[in-house]
Amino acid sequence: MVDLVNGPEMGPREVKIGSGRVKTGIPGLDEITNGGIPEGHTVLISGTAGTGKTILCSQYLYQGVTRYKEPGVYLSFEESTESIKRNALNFGMDFAALEASKKFRFVTYDPYHIDDIGTHLESTIREIGAKRVAIDSISALNFYMREGTNFRRVLLNISNALKKMKCTTFLISEIVAGTQGLSRNGLEEFIADAALVLYYNRIDSSFSRAIQVWKMRGTSHSESLHPYKITKEGINIYSSEEAFVDMKHRLG
Repeated sequence: MVDLVNGPEMGPREVKIGSGRVKTGIPGLDEITNGGIPEGHTVLISGTAGTGKTILCSQYLYQGVTRYKEPGVYLSFEESTESIKRNALNFGMDFAALEASKKFRFVTYDPYHIDDIGTHLESTIREIGAKRVAIDSISALNFYMREGTNFRRVLLNISNALKKMKCTTFLISEIVAGTQGLSRNGLEEFIADAALVLYYNRIDSSFSRAIQVWKMRGTSHSESLHPYKITKEGINIYSSEEAFVDMKHRLG
């Protein structure tokens, strides 16, 4: 089992690009990532409130089980399981049925007791043979970690442990509106192998959403902003279209 908190900091593991692509099943996302997420990648999902980060991660896991026969785990440090399930049902995702099939598992964890998170997460992944993991939210951990705990070390150890178990992972991080950077703590984007940034900006009298593949190590990807909508089926990215984001509000 992996000690994510007290263990030594593990350097980033080399990700084998070309060993395969993980199809997300999210309309448009596989197109702008040049065929899907490279296996074993840790992907930062970053954006302000209202951008649909939780919906995106829920879709990734739900499609994994229902379309690609890849079991998944959703680890939440803040929102309750029932709240996530209820919200997902609004978009046609019945996670209760997936739990009953033993191909999916929700894990809610008190971030005040992070010492055995690694043990609990690893045992859950091995128990159901999970290939996909979502952590919501990784940046929240830093608020609850005891004094002296190295957040960077914890992030690296989580990422490396999941790679070792051959999981392709989505990490949610919030961006505070009006601030610069890709994450709340300014570290997550450097640990992750890839980063997807979701924008929700006002243009004149209306609001619009756009997504950008900010980085993806070892592989090409779209470098454009693409519009997306949150529909009754979840997030739909218009991969053949380009979006506009006011440069005053765009991250830099």
